[in-house]
Amino acid sequence: MIIVKTREEIELMRESALIVSKTLGMIASEIKPGVSTLYLDKLAETFIRDHGATPAFLGMYGFPNSLCMSPNSQVVHGIPTDKPLESGDIISVDCGALKNGFYGDHAYTFEVGEVNEATKKLLKITKESLYVGIRELKVGNRTEDVGNAIQKYCEGHGYGVVRELVGHGIGRTMHEAPEMPNYGKKGRGKLLVEGMVVAIEPMINQGTKNIKQHKDGWTITTADNKPSAHFEHDVAIIDGKPELLSTFAYVYQALGITSDEENEFRKQPLAI
Repeated sequence: MIIVKTREEIELMRESALIVSKTLGMIASEIKPGVSTLYLDKLAETFIRDHGATPAFLGMYGFPNSLCMSPNSQVVHGIPTDKPLESGDIISVDCGALKNGFYGDHAYTFEVGEVNEATKKLLKITKESLYVGIRELKVGNRTEDVGNAIQKYCEGHGYGVVRELVGHGIGRTMHEAPEMPNYGKKGRGKLLVEGMVVAIEPMINQGTKNIKQHKDGWTITTADNKPSAHFEHDVAIIDGKPELLSTFAYVYQALGITSDEENEFRKQPLAI
């Protein structure tokens, strides 16, 4: 069942989402060759708690850490380790926080040092596809309208769109209805209505769409060991249109990036 949120609840969800955004911004300034993902995980746990929230992933379904850290061919759900990052790596950082009874959950894939042009393009197209999908999140459309837009955009660049892992509704629980696939056919799926809040998260592979799960029960990698990228936003339908609750602005501030990509999904500029 889809749980529609009130405006008051959406504002509480915005608080949770922005704690995740700020955590990703803090992590952005720490990602560099020689740093371990376990070190970054500990920084994130402390940061989230210091901001009056609880790390959402820690202990959820038995997950052992506060961040999902998925480098290179890992798609999602990577477990932090003490292995240092190397120049040329990419690393998907997926983060969640619980505050005021509501969850925030979003992700960004970072470059580590000098990354090759083919991998840079994968990250660029995957992030662009996130906004292509978000534009379809409006009253009267259906969930697969969002997925179809993402799928067409990414497959048009020759990339594989993961089928087994999807976005989701979010609220007082991390994973609510509806599922938000990154593929589909126009006009199919659940009807989008006012007050819905969802996490849209393209998981896009440089090669095959196929994946494999490892024996740890968590780590998912591409079947051909080529790189995978992952970006995620929390989005509400307000006045019939998509509005971002999360932001990459803190990441961009840390990395010295100028971007207006989020402007169309905000009623007013975000104060940083």
